[in-house]
Amino acid sequence: MQLILNKLQGDRTIWVITFLLSIISVLAVYSSVSTLVAKADGNSFYFLAKHSLMIGLGFGTMYFVHKLKVSYFSKASQVLIYVAAFMLLFTLLFGVDINDAKRWIRIPFISMTFQTSDFAKIVLILYVARMLHVKKEILGSFKEGVLPIIIPAAIICGLILPADLSTAVLLGVIIFGMLFIGGVPLKHLAKIVTMAFLAIIGIYFLGKTFPDLFGRFETWAGRIEGFFDESSESNYQIKYAQYSISEGGFFPHLPGTASSRNFMPHPYSDMIYAFIIQEYGSILGGVVLVMLYIIFLFRSIKTAVKSNSVFASMTAI
Repeated sequence: MQLILNKLQGDRTIWVITFLLSIISVLAVYSSVSTLVAKADGNSFYFLAKHSLMIGLGFGTMYFVHKLKVSYFSKASQVLIYVAAFMLLFTLLFGVDINDAKRWIRIPFISMTFQTSDFAKIVLILYVARMLHVKKEILGSFKEGVLPIIIPAAIICGLILPADLSTAVLLGVIIFGMLFIGGVPLKHLAKIVTMAFLAIIGIYFLGKTFPDLFGRFETWAGRIEGFFDESSESNYQIKYAQYSISEGGFFPHLPGTASSRNFMPHPYSDMIYAFIIQEYGSILGGVVLVMLYIIFLFRSIKTAVKSNSVFASMTAI
C-alpha cells in the first residue's frame, strides 16, 4: 500500500478515502442487485464485473488527470463548455429514454450508456472557476463581470433540467456557492437568487398549464407537494427507506441479509444508503460512511486553501 501511495501526488488521505468508498460500493452494489440479477437470468457476476470495471476506469482517469498541470483544464474549459452544451442538446433530442427521461446516450459497439450531465457538471465547474479567476478584478460589475459567468451556467442547467431537475438544481446551487466564495458582491448574488426564484415559479406554472411541455413535470410536482404532505403517494420510496434504516439497527448484520433488496425501489442506486444501513447498521453503515465524506470534504477545503490560484482553489471547492 505504501509503495502505491509513494507514486501518488496530492493529498494521500483523499486517495485512501476514495479507495475505501470504492470498496464499499462494490460490496453494496453486489449485495443489492438481486432484482437486476433475476432479469439477467441469474448472472450476478456481470454486475460485479461491470461495476469493478467502471471503478478501475475511474481510478485510471484520476491517475492520468492528477499528473497534468491544472492550467490545462482552465484552457480546455473554454472549448469543452460548447462540447457539453452540444452533448446535452443531442441527449434531449436523440438520447436513450429510460423512465421517461432522456439523460443518456448509448455508446456505439459496447452497448453501454453515458449520462452526459455528469460530463457537463465537471466542465461547467471548470468553466466557472476559470471565469472567476479571469474576471476577479471586475466582479463588482454585474454586466461585465458576473453576467458572462451566469449565462453559460444557466444554459447548461437549463439543458439538464427537462430530464433531471434535481441535478440541474444541485448544480445551480454549487455554482452559486462558487460565486459567493469567489467574491461576487452580495447585491449581485441577490439578483441571481431573484432571477432563479422567478424562473422556478415560471417553470412550475408553465408545467401546470402545459403538462406535456416537461415530460417529468408530474414527478417534480409530486415530490415538491409530497415534501409538504407526508401522506402523499410520492413519499412511498422514502417510507421504504425509513423502514430499511429502522431494520438496520445500530450494529452490523451479515452482508447479503438485507431484505430491502426485494421491495425497496432502486436499492442499488437511489436508495443505496438506506440499504447499506440495513446491512451494516447505523453505526458502521451510517455514521462511519458519512464521516468518510466529511473527512473528504475537509481535505478538499484544505487543498483549496493551499492552492496558489483562484482557478485551482475554486475547482477544488
